[in-house]
Amino acid sequence: MPETAILSAPPAGLIHGRTRAESDRRRRWIVVIVCAVVAVAAIAALILSGLPATVGSRAWSYSLDRLSRHAVAIVLVSVAVGVSTVIFQTVTGNRILTPALMGFDSLYLLIQTMLVFFMIPRDAAVIGGLTSGGLSGFLGQTAIMVVASTSLYLWLLGGRRTDIHLLLLVGVVFGVFFRSASSFFQRLLDPAAYLQVQDAMFASFRGVQLDVLVACGVIVVAGLVVVAILGRRLDVMLLGRDPAVALGVNHRKVTIVILVVVSFLVSASTALIGPVMFFGLIVANAAYALLGTTLHRYTLPVASLLGVIALAGGEMVLGALGVESALSIVIEFAGGLLFLFLLLTNRAR
Repeated sequence: MPETAILSAPPAGLIHGRTRAESDRRRRWIVVIVCAVVAVAAIAALILSGLPATVGSRAWSYSLDRLSRHAVAIVLVSVAVGVSTVIFQTVTGNRILTPALMGFDSLYLLIQTMLVFFMIPRDAAVIGGLTSGGLSGFLGQTAIMVVASTSLYLWLLGGRRTDIHLLLLVGVVFGVFFRSASSFFQRLLDPAAYLQVQDAMFASFRGVQLDVLVACGVIVVAGLVVVAILGRRLDVMLLGRDPAVALGVNHRKVTIVILVVVSFLVSASTALIGPVMFFGLIVANAAYALLGTTLHRYTLPVASLLGVIALAGGEMVLGALGVESALSIVIEFAGGLLFLFLLLTNRAR
């Protein structure tokens, strides 16, 4: 081989390295596109399967409006839960941790229980508006959860060093306290009031109002804008605190911003449909497994799209079986099994 050809040819390892990197990047974008197509198909199938045969009738228009709000709620919850779980795991550096461990679900149930316990004997109409998914109830519950979680973050992370493990430990303790308080007050309720609290224990997309969807959409879009502004700093945070600081990232400031975004997204999704503890764990780890990477430009959209596919597909399958309301129970059961699998196979990191 001539000497000039040898000097101009790149090393063989570099060629294979570039080929491998380009192949991985192409495969990951294919996964994103396929997930997007399947998610759109699942939403379209959910809407079309619930419409009456007579197009243009009053029943058809009513069903289209109801199913459209149902589909929008699925998309908002999927994006909120998927994005919040992925960036929460980025901060904590652990794949089995979810924002639910910080006590959001327990605080939501405690709010519902306290509202019924203290207000329903005096004004059933007011309590009905607060717990039935109205705008006032949604904003009130979201505000309480955001204020509680943000106060916790600023209190524990206000020092010089960010101690995520202490934050998680305090979050778990608060979660246990909220659940214990909820159980105590639920035992004091009469059977009719307890049934109203019991409805709030399980996630449901039924009867979501348009103004509530708009408010939740504003919160989710604002959270996505902040995540987009953080950009590649999220990928640097995956390296850990010391490497991130060495690369010029203000680790403490970014951590607090991420946790505040997580509190807004989780509070909004929980106030919209109710608690879904393990849903984020399922979609986030499924995204990692499909993509083979933790880079956020892939994992964030894929986790959200997998959430849409799971919720819309699950609603259709369980609806065909006549047990549509059991979707949250199935999600919690599957998520619990996945949690044990990750724990026993030491795949938390």
